[in-house]
Amino acid sequence: MKVQHFFDRRTSTLTYLVFDEAERVGVVIDPVLDYEPSSGTTWTESADIVAEFVERERLRIPYVLDTHAHADHMTAIPYFKERFGAESAIGAGITSVQTIFRDLFNLGADLPTDGSQFDILLEDGDTLEVGPFSVKAIHTPGHTRACLSYLIGNMLFVGDTLFQPDYGTARCDFPGGSADDLFSSIQALYTSLPPETRTFTCHDYQPGGRDVAFESTLQEHRDANVQLDERTLREDFVSFRHERDATLGMPQLILPAIQINIRAGLLPEPESNGTVYVKLPLNAFGEKA
Repeated sequence: MKVQHFFDRRTSTLTYLVFDEAERVGVVIDPVLDYEPSSGTTWTESADIVAEFVERERLRIPYVLDTHAHADHMTAIPYFKERFGAESAIGAGITSVQTIFRDLFNLGADLPTDGSQFDILLEDGDTLEVGPFSVKAIHTPGHTRACLSYLIGNMLFVGDTLFQPDYGTARCDFPGGSADDLFSSIQALYTSLPPETRTFTCHDYQPGGRDVAFESTLQEHRDANVQLDERTLREDFVSFRHERDATLGMPQLILPAIQINIRAGLLPEPESNGTVYVKLPLNAFGEKA
């Protein structure tokens, strides 16, 4: 079984393709739809690069997976559904996230909150069979209520739950986030999985200007994660996260990205002039610091 990473420098996002070389089958995790906020333009360069690799390797892609509804990039799930016939999957907690943001954006009946935009809603412990390997869903809430980590063999794809050990953990101040839940999720990974488990992160912000890094082991996190190692006390982590998150600005793409991602990447219906619009709520997130 092999894993190929693809790094989108505009959003510091890692997309992964995990595949079996013998049976030529794989899954795509956290694909990116390119978006330019100043013009409202979308395009598919990042997804095209993944698709070209898939076609060059002659792979079947039965599933395309998101670890959660991302706030920092738009998902390219529909691209892989259309091009490769993949079914989309996400954590079943997406229904809670949909409800939160339907009300925040005042989307009303235009947004069903039953998760029906996705083909498959995964509960903790559910598995997807992909030829000779399986994908196990592990519920890791904290960053959002719907966050899943995907365990494939000895590889764990953690989304935003963990970054590289020298950068730490996800923020928890978005609606539905919880530093207490994130502590529990990460400590459960530390104690329930083998320390040599290969851990792949969804983002790398290259602290200190170092080269892009995306893989570590759970043991490395347990020993040296700068925000939450195996010795960190719950109350210390929760206090740290609350203080740090209060200093962080909103992700640049959160307002358009969330509206698209809770729809499984589907755009809102065009209006009477044929143009698609997203909403930008003014002054809904407090005063500027």
